[in-house]
Amino acid sequence: MNTDLKQVNKSKKATRRNERTKQPKLIERLIQISRVSKVTKGGKKLSFRAVIVIGDENGSVGVGVAKADDVVNAFKKAKTDARKNLIQVPITKSLSIPHPISGKLGACKIVMRPSVEGSGVIAGGAVRSVLEVAGIKNVIAKQLGSNNLLNNARAAVFTLEQLTTKSQTMEKRDLTN
Repeated sequence: MNTDLKQVNKSKKATRRNERTKQPKLIERLIQISRVSKVTKGGKKLSFRAVIVIGDENGSVGVGVAKADDVVNAFKKAKTDARKNLIQVPITKSLSIPHPISGKLGACKIVMRPSVEGSGVIAGGAVRSVLEVAGIKNVIAKQLGSNNLLNNARAAVFTLEQLTTKSQTMEKRDLTN
């Protein structure tokens, strides 16, 4: 009788574990951790700010930022913020973007062009992290304007959000193939 209970408990644990693994595995990439201080009447209050990008390497990507009194809590809060801001990006069969695009957010301008298979991600800084975590393997990107890592990451996500597929464009123009 005890063995039957153990087997039932094992099967329950296995199903719970399988339910957890059905959620997509998100990859986290730390872009920046900075120590910030707030000057108060009693002195300086130190805290940490974390900027994180997460994605599933299958077209889903998000940027999160958070502050906390220690690095670990700032990282956790930024990860939660990034999950709230996930977007879906169209990716071609050659693991590139469907068409050339440029986007501007604040003082940051990002220019992206699809590249041939095998060329890799040709980009720098935060834009490279965003593209790799999104699962885009063949792209050429250039960041212009500001060098702020957070703003460049947000501008990259904003630019990727504007990408459309051929079928979406045809649907928008009321054309049938």
